[in-house]
Amino acid sequence: MLKPDPFLISLICTVIIATILPCHGAAVPIFQDLAIAVIAVMFFMQGARLSRQAVMGGIVNWRLHLAILLCTFALFPLLGLGLHALFPNMLHPSVWLGILFLCCLPSTVQSSIAFTSIARGNVPAAVCAATTSNILGIFITPILTGLVLERHGAASGSGGVVAIMLQLLLPFVLGQVLQPWLGKWAHRNKRLLSMTDRGSILIVVYTAFSEAVVQGLWHKMPLSQIGLILLADSILLACVLVITTFGSRALGFPREDEVAIVFCGSKKTLASGVPMANVLFPPATVGLVVLPLMIFHQVQLFVCAVLARRYAAAWARRQDEPEALPKAS
Repeated sequence: MLKPDPFLISLICTVIIATILPCHGAAVPIFQDLAIAVIAVMFFMQGARLSRQAVMGGIVNWRLHLAILLCTFALFPLLGLGLHALFPNMLHPSVWLGILFLCCLPSTVQSSIAFTSIARGNVPAAVCAATTSNILGIFITPILTGLVLERHGAASGSGGVVAIMLQLLLPFVLGQVLQPWLGKWAHRNKRLLSMTDRGSILIVVYTAFSEAVVQGLWHKMPLSQIGLILLADSILLACVLVITTFGSRALGFPREDEVAIVFCGSKKTLASGVPMANVLFPPATVGLVVLPLMIFHQVQLFVCAVLARRYAAAWARRQDEPEALPKAS
């Protein structure tokens, strides 16, 4: 039986608190500055604890990494644009921005590696691919978001790349520079840093949803829209899972690489997505923009947990099968 994700429960509670007690007046700039500060610290610590060997270790398997990057930064945006073209009036315009923004985000790191491991896939390749996706996403996501939203007919937010560089990339690079001195401490305190990372995201979510609530979020967002967001997210994930599974087989990847492609190529990061949305979009729209990502985060965890167990069960059955005996002459 799958246990509820504690982080998802925390996110829901944060949204409820922001709905009942949104920050307003003089508290708004304080929370906005706090959100920028905690995001910078989070990316600094990500850089400090990221082993350079993890970045370089699996680069030799270039076909696998190229396949994952194409799924993350090409297949997802194309599917998102296609879904919008088919059903342009299904969702609120700001929610559609959120769906398209979700499609431009990099892969997750921890859950991609964890599910690949459970499914008995190529874990070293998953580590390298997920890490590379996150690093490249700092550059690719704001540019890709601008291109996709321009196609969508929305403002792309000029200056987003510069803001990403200053608020996310610069702290990350500083963390990498200091990694030889801070890396061991960061690895010893993984649980503490994981809690601070999640706390940072909760602060950003509270700030974003407070602004959205003040702007009338729940008057614009009937309950039926939540169901439609869930449907759109599920369609996106299902399409990507089918394409990555059968596409990797058609391209001749071994089973272990197929697993890595499926789980790294189908994920979208909440940890980096919320801070990026906070940088790229106006405060009044951030709450609506990140809502599809928050729902997609839980859908991908549930579906991929089931899928990983199925892969693991199939792997175990193959291990138990006796090797075929040679025929008697």
